[in-house]
Amino acid sequence: MRILLLGPTAVGKTTLSLELAQELDAEIISVDSRQCYKYMNIGTATPTEGERGGIPHYNLSIIDPATKDNVMNYYERAQQWEHDILSRGKTPLYVGGSTLHVQCSIQPLDDVPEANEENIAELEARIENEGIKSLYDQLQEVDREYAQQMDGMNTQRIVRALDVWMQTGRPFSSFHSDDDTISVPDDMLVFGLKRDRQKLYDRINRRVDQMFEQGFLDEVRSILDMGYSLDDPGLNTVGYKEAIRYLHDEISREQMIKDMKTQTRRYAKRQLSWFRRWDFIDWIDLDQTENTQARNYILQQQIQFTRQ
Repeated sequence: MRILLLGPTAVGKTTLSLELAQELDAEIISVDSRQCYKYMNIGTATPTEGERGGIPHYNLSIIDPATKDNVMNYYERAQQWEHDILSRGKTPLYVGGSTLHVQCSIQPLDDVPEANEENIAELEARIENEGIKSLYDQLQEVDREYAQQMDGMNTQRIVRALDVWMQTGRPFSSFHSDDDTISVPDDMLVFGLKRDRQKLYDRINRRVDQMFEQGFLDEVRSILDMGYSLDDPGLNTVGYKEAIRYLHDEISREQMIKDMKTQTRRYAKRQLSWFRRWDFIDWIDLDQTENTQARNYILQQQIQFTRQ
């Protein structure tokens, strides 16, 4: 069997997942579109080796920030990891909140055309001449659903979505199984973690402050010193974009922190809107339930499930 633990950023997935993995003899697959990149540990809240407590984790710090990754690549990796975990008699525990990654962990995405290099070159030339906002505005016109669920103006994802639209005339989102018809496999349990909206936002604000205490700016400086920039797909995400702008003297420190908190809260709101369309999620309110109680509840559900 497999277990999926989903929820918005900063809700408390990591701590609970580690407790669960200990009890279930499980191994964790990160369902995250940014923790897979190397060097970006603090800004993506990647659990440290010490925090992992010896529990095997997958999809963490394995891809160069200059390499384009996508949900289909993630799906292929996850399928192999899952097969290996199950072959050793362990339980795959999927943990994360990147919406399309979560969705394809439940139900594979429909076949999507391979990238068309001519389209990619044309779109990248437009970015040079017109800026990314021009492409983002076009994406909103041809595929508003996909544009709304992105974490800001993500260059890689905008280019990919427009490339597919140029090839097929269909919105990129149309290749993804309809949220209303998605079904959970017979061998999977899906749990969602939630909190009161304002309490979640407070946790997000505290996390951003903690990132700086942990040395986030030093992390970003180190990445830039290695030759990476916002032109690299991995860095074009919330947190790193604002930090790089600050380090390039484009905004103040205060504006950087404010923007990071605002954009992260907006991302969490989009995650929740996406997940709430799925009626099969077994939600756990962490404002009303201690971690121990939440863990025990999931363990009880897992025991009942295996007895069926």
